[in-house]
Amino acid sequence: MGVGKSTIGRHLADLMGFEFIDTDERIESEAKCSIQEIFASQGEASFRKLEQQLVREMDQWSNHVISTGGGLVTFEDNLEKLKSYAFIVCLWASPATIYDRISRQSHRPLLQTEDPLSTITKLLDQRKQAYQSADLMINTEVRPMRQITQIIIRSFRAAKNRNRHSMGSARVNAQAKIGPSSPAKPSNQ
Repeated sequence: MGVGKSTIGRHLADLMGFEFIDTDERIESEAKCSIQEIFASQGEASFRKLEQQLVREMDQWSNHVISTGGGLVTFEDNLEKLKSYAFIVCLWASPATIYDRISRQSHRPLLQTEDPLSTITKLLDQRKQAYQSADLMINTEVRPMRQITQIIIRSFRAAKNRNRHSMGSARVNAQAKIGPSSPAKPSNQ
């Protein structure tokens, strides 16, 4: 949410020769309606089930950069499943920066509140533990996209080399998942 995961994810996929997939776009395409419409007509729980089904499909994919919505990693065993076959990257920014980046957008159902900044802060706090278990966390407030993608590629390749023997299949190491995070965990990245 407002950390640059779609822009950075697309650029990263291009650089790595991988396919880019945005889980929200994929769900909208399969459901033939917007995330807002799913939330309004079926509720958040139904949307989270669609995300969970997609996570189960992803373990058959290889050579993808997958951009997920911020809540995907916090529900059920989604994060555990993703970590079993993907390199997890959390992009983060402060609540104020996120709010500034998305304040003019109306397609975010969880932020349709009287105080979106407070809602962002609460969501990041609730999701902090899941976000902190990423393989890599990168602050997107202070770095240009090129530097961020270089850090991700370097870290991904290092993890792939470290895990070549222990992970078994190359497919396990041929994915990078891009998702949002909060600055709760310090990172040298």
